[in-house]
Amino acid sequence: MYYIVETKKSFNQAVTDLELAVIRNGFGVLHVHDLATTLRAKGISFIEECKIFEVCNPIQAAKVLSTDMRLNMALPCRISVFTENGKTKIGLIKPAKMLSALSKDLTLAEIAKEVEASTIKMVDEAQ
Repeated sequence: MYYIVETKKSFNQAVTDLELAVIRNGFGVLHVHDLATTLRAKGISFIEECKIFEVCNPIQAAKVLSTDMRLNMALPCRISVFTENGKTKIGLIKPAKMLSALSKDLTLAEIAKEVEASTIKMVDEAQ
Protein backbone atom coordinates (compact mmCIF):
# COMPACT_ATOMS: atom_id res chain seq x y z
CA MET A 1 0.00 0.00 0.00
CA TYR A 2 2.94 2.32 0.71
CA TYR A 3 5.94 3.19 -1.41
CA ILE A 4 8.72 4.57 0.80
CA VAL A 5 12.40 4.99 0.03
CA GLU A 6 15.24 6.03 2.27
CA THR A 7 17.69 8.60 0.98
CA LYS A 8 21.17 9.64 2.04
CA LYS A 9 20.19 13.25 1.32
CA SER A 10 19.40 15.76 4.01
CA PHE A 11 15.75 16.47 4.68
CA ASN A 12 16.00 19.92 3.02
CA GLN A 13 17.80 18.57 -0.06
CA ALA A 14 15.19 15.83 -0.48
CA VAL A 15 12.43 18.45 -0.24
CA THR A 16 14.09 20.55 -2.96
CA ASP A 17 14.74 17.55 -5.19
CA LEU A 18 11.19 16.25 -4.84
CA GLU A 19 9.75 19.59 -5.91
CA LEU A 20 11.95 19.57 -9.02
CA ALA A 21 11.01 15.96 -9.82
CA VAL A 22 7.30 16.78 -9.55
CA ILE A 23 7.65 19.57 -12.09
CA ARG A 24 9.85 17.49 -14.43
CA ASN A 25 7.15 14.82 -14.53
CA GLY A 26 4.34 17.13 -15.62
CA PHE A 27 2.69 17.59 -12.26
CA GLY A 28 2.30 20.74 -10.22
CA VAL A 29 2.79 21.35 -6.52
CA LEU A 30 -0.49 22.73 -5.21
CA HIS A 31 0.62 23.10 -1.62
CA VAL A 32 3.25 21.92 0.84
CA HIS A 33 2.13 21.25 4.40
CA ASP A 34 4.93 21.60 6.93
CA LEU A 35 3.39 19.26 9.45
CA ALA A 36 6.30 19.30 11.90
CA THR A 37 6.40 23.09 12.13
CA THR A 38 2.62 23.22 12.52
CA LEU A 39 2.69 20.74 15.39
CA ARG A 40 5.52 22.59 17.13
CA ALA A 41 3.65 25.90 16.70
CA LYS A 42 0.75 24.29 18.59
CA GLY A 43 3.06 23.54 21.52
CA ILE A 44 3.53 19.86 20.72
CA SER A 45 6.99 18.43 21.20
CA PHE A 46 7.80 16.81 17.85
CA ILE A 47 11.39 16.03 16.90
CA GLU A 48 10.92 14.64 13.38
CA GLU A 49 10.50 16.65 10.17
CA CYS A 50 7.61 16.14 7.75
CA LYS A 51 6.54 18.02 4.65
CA ILE A 52 3.55 16.76 2.70
CA PHE A 53 3.39 17.78 -0.95
CA GLU A 54 -0.02 17.94 -2.59
CA VAL A 55 0.69 17.23 -6.26
CA CYS A 56 -1.61 17.13 -9.24
CA ASN A 57 -1.62 16.47 -12.95
CA PRO A 58 -4.65 18.48 -14.14
CA ILE A 59 -5.32 16.24 -17.14
CA GLN A 60 -5.42 13.10 -15.01
CA ALA A 61 -7.44 14.84 -12.28
CA ALA A 62 -10.04 15.98 -14.81
CA LYS A 63 -10.37 12.41 -16.14
CA VAL A 64 -10.95 11.08 -12.62
CA LEU A 65 -13.46 13.77 -11.71
CA SER A 66 -15.40 13.46 -14.97
CA THR A 67 -15.78 9.73 -14.28
CA ASP A 68 -16.70 9.96 -10.59
CA MET A 69 -16.96 13.34 -8.89
CA ARG A 70 -16.95 11.73 -5.43
CA LEU A 71 -13.27 10.99 -5.91
CA ASN A 72 -12.48 14.68 -5.41
CA MET A 73 -12.02 13.65 -1.79
CA ALA A 74 -9.06 11.44 -2.78
CA LEU A 75 -7.34 14.22 -4.72
CA PRO A 76 -4.73 15.59 -4.98
CA CYS A 77 -2.00 12.98 -4.60
CA ARG A 78 0.30 13.38 -1.63
CA ILE A 79 4.01 12.68 -1.44
CA SER A 80 5.82 13.13 1.86
CA VAL A 81 9.39 13.87 2.79
CA PHE A 82 9.98 12.98 6.43
CA THR A 83 12.55 11.94 8.96
CA GLU A 84 12.33 8.88 11.11
CA ASN A 85 14.99 7.96 13.65
CA GLY A 86 17.57 10.19 11.98
CA LYS A 87 16.92 8.95 8.45
CA THR A 88 15.30 10.92 5.62
CA LYS A 89 12.54 9.14 3.73
CA ILE A 90 10.27 9.96 0.80
CA GLY A 91 6.98 8.15 0.35
CA LEU A 92 3.40 7.95 -0.79
CA ILE A 93 0.31 5.82 -0.55
CA LYS A 94 0.01 4.03 -3.89
CA PRO A 95 -2.84 5.62 -5.87
CA ALA A 96 -3.91 2.35 -7.56
CA LYS A 97 -4.35 0.58 -4.22
CA MET A 98 -6.18 3.50 -2.66
CA LEU A 99 -8.49 4.01 -5.64
CA SER A 100 -9.32 0.30 -5.86
CA ALA A 101 -10.83 0.62 -2.39
CA LEU A 102 -13.03 3.49 -3.59
CA SER A 103 -14.06 2.37 -7.08
CA LYS A 104 -14.17 -0.73 -9.24
CA ASP A 105 -14.29 1.32 -12.48
CA LEU A 106 -11.68 -0.08 -14.90
CA THR A 107 -11.08 3.31 -16.55
CA LEU A 108 -10.25 4.82 -13.18
CA ALA A 109 -8.01 1.87 -12.36
CA GLU A 110 -5.98 2.56 -15.50
CA ILE A 111 -5.65 6.26 -14.66
CA ALA A 112 -4.55 5.36 -11.13
CA LYS A 113 -1.87 3.02 -12.51
CA GLU A 114 -0.52 5.82 -14.70
CA VAL A 115 -0.50 8.30 -11.82
CA GLU A 116 1.12 5.72 -9.56
CA ALA A 117 3.92 5.11 -12.07
CA SER A 118 4.51 8.86 -12.32
CA THR A 119 4.52 9.51 -8.59
CA ILE A 120 6.84 6.58 -7.89
CA LYS A 121 9.16 7.93 -10.59
CA MET A 122 9.17 11.29 -8.82
CA VAL A 123 10.10 9.68 -5.52
CA ASP A 124 12.86 7.66 -7.15
CA GLU A 125 14.25 10.75 -8.91
CA ALA A 126 14.27 12.69 -5.63
CA GLN A 127 15.95 9.83 -3.79
